[in-house]
Amino acid sequence: MPCKLLNLCEYETHKLVRIQSVRLGSLKWTFNGVILMFICIMMLWNKEYQEHDYVVSSVTAKVKGVALTSLPDVGDIVWDVVDYSEPSQGKNSFFVVTNVIVTKKQRQGKCPEVPPYGKVCRTDEDCVKGFWDQHSHGVQTGACVKFDVTRKTCEVSAWCPIETKKKPPKPALLASAENFTVLIKNNIRFPNFNFMRRNILPEMTESYLKRCQFNRHTDPSCPIFRLGDIVKEAKENFSEMAVEGGVIGIQIKWDCNLDGFLRNCQPKYSFRRLDEKESNRTLYPGLNFRFARYQTEKGVEERTLFKAFGIRFDVMVFGKAGKFSIIQLIIFIGSTLSYYALTTVFIDWLIGTSCYSKEARQNYSEKKVESVQDRQQCILCVSFVDENHIRVVKRSHKKSLQQVKPISVHPCKDDTGHLSAMVGVLQKGNNIVDKPPQVLPRPSLPAWCLCGCCLPSTHPQEQLCCRQSIGRCITTSSLFEQLVLSRPLLDAVLLYREPLSDLTEGEQRIAALRNCSYRQYISWRIGAPPRESIPVMPSCSVWRIREEYPNWNMCFLPCAINVTLKILLT
Repeated sequence: MPCKLLNLCEYETHKLVRIQSVRLGSLKWTFNGVILMFICIMMLWNKEYQEHDYVVSSVTAKVKGVALTSLPDVGDIVWDVVDYSEPSQGKNSFFVVTNVIVTKKQRQGKCPEVPPYGKVCRTDEDCVKGFWDQHSHGVQTGACVKFDVTRKTCEVSAWCPIETKKKPPKPALLASAENFTVLIKNNIRFPNFNFMRRNILPEMTESYLKRCQFNRHTDPSCPIFRLGDIVKEAKENFSEMAVEGGVIGIQIKWDCNLDGFLRNCQPKYSFRRLDEKESNRTLYPGLNFRFARYQTEKGVEERTLFKAFGIRFDVMVFGKAGKFSIIQLIIFIGSTLSYYALTTVFIDWLIGTSCYSKEARQNYSEKKVESVQDRQQCILCVSFVDENHIRVVKRSHKKSLQQVKPISVHPCKDDTGHLSAMVGVLQKGNNIVDKPPQVLPRPSLPAWCLCGCCLPSTHPQEQLCCRQSIGRCITTSSLFEQLVLSRPLLDAVLLYREPLSDLTEGEQRIAALRNCSYRQYISWRIGAPPRESIPVMPSCSVWRIREEYPNWNMCFLPCAINVTLKILLT
């Protein structure tokens, strides 16, 4: 369609087919009700009517507790929060020492390197002065010295004596750290709603915070946690984990509803272990680091080296807040309207199944689907006297029209004009008596002819017989004579169409009778042809009509398609 400015002022809408059926109507409303229920449940469950914003937060932690340990060659040591809680190793995290390896009275000096980090040697030539690598405890002096009774290693300049213990003691020296407590303060903000809150809720008093302790069942909102309970909530054993250390995640989730009387915004805590706990499944199990305490003895600086094993607690905050928004509600409703198309898809599929008869399915398909053929294709419809339906076929330039397979089959639809003519013939008292077969002599019988009355043709679209199986030709029927060739009937039809037409004899008169005869045959045998299809008359009928009403100016075989096109256009 050409693009015009006036086309912008046009409105287009869909064509609907309404089926009067109680069963289908009930099924439609049942499905629509189920879909509506599903949409409402999803809207309320997921709060699709709300506008959402994500949390911005900060976390601080304060650990409290005291432990007493007895270390070999060191004695009793009291550990307070300054000793066992080192500075945070990352954002929103804190560390608690649970086990140590102590190397005391280290001084700057020269001593043999510890295997396997030190190179085993025999002479000084095996050692390189000034050499070191990432595993060394010091810098080689170039001398090979005795390490123990059987081995010699390269001497290094380092803090001597060098740490020799590799495995932490069992049980952990600070196993009592499970009774330590930590106060976690979490401040959050939802910028889009300008809403702020912290996990120390407004209803919590100072006296409550002094005596409360987190419990999943009895006190789930308390911000003070016992370390042993945290590890237990993560499904771990504190005594085992304290030996080599590890990493525990403390997850704080804020799921806030900021709608009026439904307002609710409280934290929910969960815990899990973040590192690999099986020592035999990782090269570097647990978590540890080193620190030292320095002192001066007789003017010489000394230090006590601590290799500390412990648990790092990472606090992770997640959150989302929602607040009613009319825009979000409209968007959700608009996006879910397409779900109602599922009802149409299902019912259309149901009609196409064996639940309905073939006639009902075809009738529904014809009403619902309007087929528009490509203009480059020619769709034809043919009717055989020994079949009670119409075939729709594609025009072929190679295969005989008699042999072309149909693309669809349709029942015959009576033409009301043809029925009126039939009544008129009967009212005049014409007796319709079937006559004996009259086989017209033909010069040669083509292979595709099954009635014995067709003429040969070189055009595939003209190679059509009135029958699909061998038998009597339709042109020998008395009805053919009465309805198609009867001149009084044709005159009456012409006057009915054009009351003031000239009935004088002549070529124009014969041509009008011939075309009217073509139209009568199509109305009789085909009726109303399927949409976008061209009816084609069999060769025997075309030539029988031309014998009765000849065209003296035409010296070639007419194309059956062109004949019917002229008829339909006139």
